[in-house]
Amino acid sequence: MTNLLEVEGLEVQFRRRGAVFQALNDISFSIERGRTLGLVGESGSGKTTIGRAILGLVPASAGRIAFEGKDITHLSRARRRPLSRDIQVVFQDPYTSLNPALTIEQILAEPLRAQGVSRTEASRRVRGLLDRVRLPSDAADRYPSEFSGGQRQRVAIARALAMEPKLIVCDEPVSALDLSTQERVLDLFIEIQREIGCAYLFVSHDLSVIRHISHEVMVLYRGALVEAGPVTEITSAPSHPYTRRLMLSAPVPDPLAQRERRAELTRLRVLETAG
Repeated sequence: MTNLLEVEGLEVQFRRRGAVFQALNDISFSIERGRTLGLVGESGSGKTTIGRAILGLVPASAGRIAFEGKDITHLSRARRRPLSRDIQVVFQDPYTSLNPALTIEQILAEPLRAQGVSRTEASRRVRGLLDRVRLPSDAADRYPSEFSGGQRQRVAIARALAMEPKLIVCDEPVSALDLSTQERVLDLFIEIQREIGCAYLFVSHDLSVIRHISHEVMVLYRGALVEAGPVTEITSAPSHPYTRRLMLSAPVPDPLAQRERRAELTRLRVLETAG
């Protein structure tokens, strides 16, 4: 199975008040077609910056990003535009990522019409997209404000699927949802991947979410990679203390188990401080 995306030695720097902030330091990984790589870490770890660099939203200071073997690291906006057919994104907030002044059909038809699809064909495809994400056909004539958070995120997923992309960057796409809705949306992502064979770069601060959806996982801390491997291996026997802390931070439904996790997390933090 060939790699769809390859990232080698990626570095990203930001200037803040005259000082240089190293957001990413020597990050390398690859994603195979039809597979999911999870990026996990706390806020400020650099996981979202990786996704934004792949999307061309932040410039790489060093390193290389290749999609289907072609270097896309420093493409201009005009040269990157055709990539939107193959690389799409689902953002964290399902409401602010949708234009509240447009109907769902207008939102979903917009990328299709931009690619020259006729109005009639775009309308037909919109119905198919709504069916794929398990929304009723009459949703097309309604506005984002008329839907719940989980339904709005399904609309955002449908929009990403409109161009039948090969890679979807998912930036904390379920963090704004309650736990039961999270699980349904994650299962939808998995079902879609099985149907169309797309790959995901899935960003989350929650290791339990990453375990649910990913094949491989990378753990990031302050812009550096601290642990990577198959998700079952990393989540069952993490070798890095930071990964163990992330696991213990994830909530569980059992109050007793949650209490034990908190105690273990406190113990780890004390040991790290003492060390």
